[in-house]
Amino acid sequence: MRHPRPYDVIVLALLLLVPAAGLFSRPQDKPKLKRKQIAAAEQVIGLSFTKAERDSLLKDVEENRASYDSLRALELPNAVAPALLFNPVPEDKTFDTRQVPIVYSPIDTVKVPEKLEDLAFYSVAQLAELLRTQQVTSMQLTTMYLERLKRLGPQLECVVTLTEELALSQAQRADEEIAAGTYRGPLHGVPYGAKDLLAAKGYPTTWGAVPYKDQVIDEDATVVQRLEGAGAVLIAKLTLGALAWGDVWFGGKTRNPWNLEQGSSGSSAGSAAATAAGLVPFAIGSETWGSIVSPSTRCGATGLRPTYGRVSRAGAMALSWSMDKLGPICRNVEDCALVFDAIRGPDGLDPTVVDLPFNYHYREDLAGLHIGYVESAFEEDYPNQARDQAVLDVLRELGAELVPINLPDYPIDELAFILSAEAAAAFDELTLSDRDDLLVRQIRNAWPNSFRSSRFIPAVEYIQANRIRWQVIQEMERILAEVDLYVSPAFVGDNLLLTNLTGHPCVVLPNGFNDQGSPTSITFMGQLYDEATILAVARAYQEATGWHLTHPAAFR
Repeated sequence: MRHPRPYDVIVLALLLLVPAAGLFSRPQDKPKLKRKQIAAAEQVIGLSFTKAERDSLLKDVEENRASYDSLRALELPNAVAPALLFNPVPEDKTFDTRQVPIVYSPIDTVKVPEKLEDLAFYSVAQLAELLRTQQVTSMQLTTMYLERLKRLGPQLECVVTLTEELALSQAQRADEEIAAGTYRGPLHGVPYGAKDLLAAKGYPTTWGAVPYKDQVIDEDATVVQRLEGAGAVLIAKLTLGALAWGDVWFGGKTRNPWNLEQGSSGSSAGSAAATAAGLVPFAIGSETWGSIVSPSTRCGATGLRPTYGRVSRAGAMALSWSMDKLGPICRNVEDCALVFDAIRGPDGLDPTVVDLPFNYHYREDLAGLHIGYVESAFEEDYPNQARDQAVLDVLRELGAELVPINLPDYPIDELAFILSAEAAAAFDELTLSDRDDLLVRQIRNAWPNSFRSSRFIPAVEYIQANRIRWQVIQEMERILAEVDLYVSPAFVGDNLLLTNLTGHPCVVLPNGFNDQGSPTSITFMGQLYDEATILAVARAYQEATGWHLTHPAAFR
């Protein structure tokens, strides 16, 4: 067995990139490496070796390159995860393991409107009460939402595949069970949509990308299974930007229901647009770096990005194994709590998922809570500043004590290549086969270029970045020890990337409209695995303001 040599890891990424750089010939006709080639590669990573050092490492580099060729010959499906697991838990951190009864807010009396389609914008909780009391059937709701998807969906370009046959079958079963006195809970009979990176047996799972548009994965993702177990009805696979970037997919550009000239942002483009437009009561999205926060903001939806390791990603497209998270996009906060409770917890397939309680209890006021706010971000001059400042005023009125905080002082943007490196590995087959040319977006700021340029990321720097990430996690724990949660502008400063790197949970919800009539948002950030607190606080704010009750006129 050949033992690692000192320069093995340093030159790893350099050798992965050389075909694109034209420094070496193709694998089938490789000359021996020369010192000048190593010297050229050194410039890419900002290092410099002496002539003697280059002479010494040449043989190691050639041996490594032969190893890469051997490894590339092996098949690595996207579902195969690395043997390295990201752990967001700080040193010496412990968590409460007691599950207490969940307490949702009381449901007011709900009646079926004269026109059934007026139910399109009812909350999940309201629809659940109508189904529980048998004032409406799941088949009626499912048929109504399917009709809206067929009629209005093309305007938004938000649907990849309607799962109509499955939906009608699940709705019929729900009606039969409820009529027989078997009620599974608040999602029983409620239709929903899933971002098309989640596998659903018998239907295409396209990942929004041309190379995979005919892909059928013969299984249900764990989240899909959990929702079926709760009695929910899957009615559509919804769009995502190709391979979870942006709102452009192989069928077009998903639109913002408030402004059809504008994209819905991404990558959970269809999940946010369809929910906000009343085409589904809720949807499942995913986030690696803003893919729930951004489209929820653009479309005026409410989204929950859970703590990393709260929801199994089995059966979901992998983009970044250490950053991917699945969560609900709804029309109000408490609906997010209902859906989250159904999908959370270990499944024995995703080894990053922890078994911790979800002790949600709604709040009418915020007395006794210490809520931090990112002082430096709120002080910046940015378009949504006045609306964000107004959020702080509401929180004070609700009884919270506001505490100024500042986030860890680290070069957070410079850690973004962690995502790039993992994504390039997840879709390396596309790069090696040149099938990345099939993706719709071929601009500099798109996946094909990112996958290629990521070949230039040295393995040492990837490891070093994750060591710095660990330091950031410790610093976040120190800061959050002073507050119960904190509030931050959705896109100002480092908060969005930072908390996706550290794994902290987030609720994003509307906090007004800008001068163009488009929704704006605010984010509530929580302690690790404490979705219950941020959901309760976000709900109290939402109920005090009511921004979520305004819906896009073209879809009412």
